[in-house]
Amino acid sequence: MAHVGVELTEVVGEATFQSPRRSSLLASLERMLGLAVEVPAAILVVAEIVILFAGVVARYGVHRPLIWSDELASILFLWLAMLGAAVAFRRSEHMRMTAIVASARPAMRAYLDLVATCAALAFLLLIVWPSADYAFEESFITTPALQISNMWRAAALPAGVGLMAVFALLRLLRAADLRMVLTAVITVAAIVGLFWLGQPYLRPLGNINLVIFFVGVAGFCVLAGVPIAFGFGLAIFGYLALTTRTPVMVLIGRMDEGMSHLILLSVPLFVFLGLLIEMTGMARAMVAFLASLLGHVRGGLHYVLVGAMYLVSGISGAKAADMAAVAPVLFPEMKQRGAKPGDLVALLAATGAQTETIPPSLVLITIGSVTGVSIAALFTGGLLPGVVLAITLCMLVWWRYRHEDMSHVRRANAGEIGKSLIVALPALALPFVIRYAVVEGIATATEVSTIGIVYGAAVGLLVYRRFDWRRLFPMLVETAALSGAILLIIGTATGMAWGLTQSGFSRSLAAAMTGLPGGAATFIAVSILAFVVLGSVLEGIPAIVLFGPLLFPIARLVGVHEVHYAMIIILAMGIGLFAPPFGVGYYAACAIGKVDPAEGIRPIWGYLLALLVGLIIVAIFPWISIGFL
Repeated sequence: MAHVGVELTEVVGEATFQSPRRSSLLASLERMLGLAVEVPAAILVVAEIVILFAGVVARYGVHRPLIWSDELASILFLWLAMLGAAVAFRRSEHMRMTAIVASARPAMRAYLDLVATCAALAFLLLIVWPSADYAFEESFITTPALQISNMWRAAALPAGVGLMAVFALLRLLRAADLRMVLTAVITVAAIVGLFWLGQPYLRPLGNINLVIFFVGVAGFCVLAGVPIAFGFGLAIFGYLALTTRTPVMVLIGRMDEGMSHLILLSVPLFVFLGLLIEMTGMARAMVAFLASLLGHVRGGLHYVLVGAMYLVSGISGAKAADMAAVAPVLFPEMKQRGAKPGDLVALLAATGAQTETIPPSLVLITIGSVTGVSIAALFTGGLLPGVVLAITLCMLVWWRYRHEDMSHVRRANAGEIGKSLIVALPALALPFVIRYAVVEGIATATEVSTIGIVYGAAVGLLVYRRFDWRRLFPMLVETAALSGAILLIIGTATGMAWGLTQSGFSRSLAAAMTGLPGGAATFIAVSILAFVVLGSVLEGIPAIVLFGPLLFPIARLVGVHEVHYAMIIILAMGIGLFAPPFGVGYYAACAIGKVDPAEGIRPIWGYLLALLVGLIIVAIFPWISIGFL
């Protein structure tokens, strides 16, 4: 999701802990340590915004580039990623699949949550020393612009790993049932011990170990509710340590490489921009304008929901932020008109999948980072596929609501529409400001988010006069936490992708895929099916990081344009991400809409079918994706 991305999280272990039985000392220690991590993480978000925006102004405004700005931003970014991951761990916001865990009995659910914490702690303890070694090795490298030791940057890795380990220990110590904690610890220790003892038997198996670790271990961890980043980490650590002679420090290097792409710095900045447009009322203004245009037609507010998600997605790259900005504005009025809550969250989830390709989607940024595809080309190619899927959704809305009684709804007059347009103009201009800045070369895809943030803050303060300073610190902390969760997944998934490549699996996969009968058409069909499943089980960003570097070269070999292929797999992944019973995005939509997930199960299948029809159209006609490149 990141994916969800992102970008989408589940709360870990609520059933395990009981506040009345917590030790006051441990609770106080945990709060103090949490604040000590949250404050610097929030400061780092602000620092990144200031540094990158200063770089834009210096280069484009006064024509005197700051040669050190990117380097300083890169150093601070790794610290932001690791501190953000620690904040996310403390807040139980690392991405995980909870469909199976949530269906278990309360006692079993509590036990599995403790096992998930112990598994995460095991991975952290296994890599804390190699990460310290890696930081020491980096001390011999001097940065080119600032002329300082690279250890100042690499030290973020052992610091973040150590903080997460401390938070994991505190969580276990605060558990209500110490016997259950001991059982979970013994369970995880026994599994790790069995693999360690089985080392002599694993090495002769060759590439069968790929199935054992990358399918068996990673799959078991994900299904058992272990946060995805730590499940991936355990799989690649076990593979390298037990079946190869590769130093484990190499894994830390691959994680560093995956998390340190400067383009990924746009992830926290666009997440913050999404929170900003909701807080300043910009999203509300856009929705109000669309409602004045279409609110009087049958199914009108459903069309508004589709259009509003498209517009808001052009500002924020995080789907959870998009849905949280739109749903609270529209849902109350839609319910008053008789819409069923289940249908509302079903359409909200469907629009989340529909808008996955709208720039500045975090998934687009991730694809550009891990595959080398031009970010500008992906941003251009993602606009029209979203329109195609919006049309197929609107056709289904028209069919479902063609007999809706609108006799009690008053049509807005021209004056009211004009007034709402004037109010919404500053907000409606933001996607075009972002797009113009990238196309005209004013800012890179990373820097353009800072232009959006400065513009959004100015509009909120001067135009809408809605800027709640009390919400600023929680927004910065939320930005750091969500970004850290996403980036840690990217780091461990990069390690897994490297392991797959080194094993020769990528060559075998290329040979198998290029040998499929039917050429490009069969390859696309298989990719759609694979990414629907991967999006449902792994969420979007982990699936992209893990398989993107393997499949994009194959797409080029069989004659599929890389931007066209990117749109196909993103939309397929989005359908899986928002499809019940496993899709985490669907449950996020239900949580935002405050609706029981069971109510949306039936209506969402029609919307998913509409999305699939739109996806097939996009796949058949490459021009939709690449016609404007």
